[in-house]
Amino acid sequence: MADTSTQPDTPLRPLTSFQQSMIALASVAMGAGMTINFVVVAPLARKAGLTEIQVAGILTLSAAIYALMIPQWGRWADRFGRKRVMVFSLLAMGFTNMAFLFALEAALAGMITGLTMFFTLVFVRIWFGLLSPGLQPASMAAMTDATTPATRAAGLGMLGAAMSIGSILGPAGATVLAPFGALVPLWGSIILCISCGILIAFALPKTRNTRQSAARPSPLAMRDPRVFPHLLFLFTYFVAVGMIQQTLGWFLEDRYELGEEKTVLYAGIAFACLAVMMVFVQFGYVQPRKPDPRGMLPMGLFLVAVGYILANLLMPFWAICIAFLIVGAGAALAVPAANALGSLSVERHEQGSAAALLAAAPPAGFIFGPLLGAALYQLNSALPLYASASVMAILGAYALLVVARRPLS
Repeated sequence: MADTSTQPDTPLRPLTSFQQSMIALASVAMGAGMTINFVVVAPLARKAGLTEIQVAGILTLSAAIYALMIPQWGRWADRFGRKRVMVFSLLAMGFTNMAFLFALEAALAGMITGLTMFFTLVFVRIWFGLLSPGLQPASMAAMTDATTPATRAAGLGMLGAAMSIGSILGPAGATVLAPFGALVPLWGSIILCISCGILIAFALPKTRNTRQSAARPSPLAMRDPRVFPHLLFLFTYFVAVGMIQQTLGWFLEDRYELGEEKTVLYAGIAFACLAVMMVFVQFGYVQPRKPDPRGMLPMGLFLVAVGYILANLLMPFWAICIAFLIVGAGAALAVPAANALGSLSVERHEQGSAAALLAAAPPAGFIFGPLLGAALYQLNSALPLYASASVMAILGAYALLVVARRPLS
């Protein structure tokens, strides 16, 4: 009989710090590749003749398929190996985004129009949702295998932070590349995803298919009463975030009467402000000081709400940048706090499964957020900002009055 007293301190499949950082870099690339479309595609597709609802519908459909395919890709990662699925997923994201870019170029050139254009873009984007979701469950499983119960929450938290930072840095990177052409930022994300796929192929050890599932924590059910409230909380948060990421480009384009290249540039600058502040607060305050997540959560949510309100009330573009600095500070506090509280809601040996379950909240939120934001924007350009601010304020009140009073265990 094995000595179980020492087993928990031994990783199932250890990885070096460099190898773990490569997986984190891949998560950054994945987050950037997913969200850069909201800044680049939204104004260009509208220029090609699609309505706001049609644009949001295309992106929402692919997000829905992406979220639904995550469990299946998790099973395939167990069957075929984590490394193979990670490499395939990154390459698939790069090449499906490339196909979408070519279809969008054809639409802008007038080669395809009307319903043909719409269904072509839908068809190409569906393949993104089918082929690219494997990185998230495979990387979570690889990190779970590479950590002990004592280090698992930190390891999985690093992946969550990497995905969140990538989701902001993607649109922000459009600031640098937009002056070279409105579609150049998409090319940047394509090259980044393919490059990370190649790096993972060389950096990670060979895939081993030995059956060691008994040593892994059992997966948690989505409706597990300990985790479900935290999952619902994060899902609601990312619905609100999705409303803004879908509509910010339109908001800036209409407010300042911009062309498509300047729209990408301005939206990229706003997201860059958010990203810089998020990274600064995350690594300058949260990581070194490790504050109580029960206090971080309401503070972060209220800051995000204030930032969204100011973004609509203040007219100069520099003031909108300040508003998104505030949003970035709030997001850097709220998201890690919500994930930490979700992980702490279960036993230590279940933290890996809880983190993997909570990781489904962002793509699930982006199923509904962009479509809801587009619908509100058609009614009034200020509604997405005010609606998102209201959601954040309600979540903040709940965090302050309920979550903050619970024991940290």
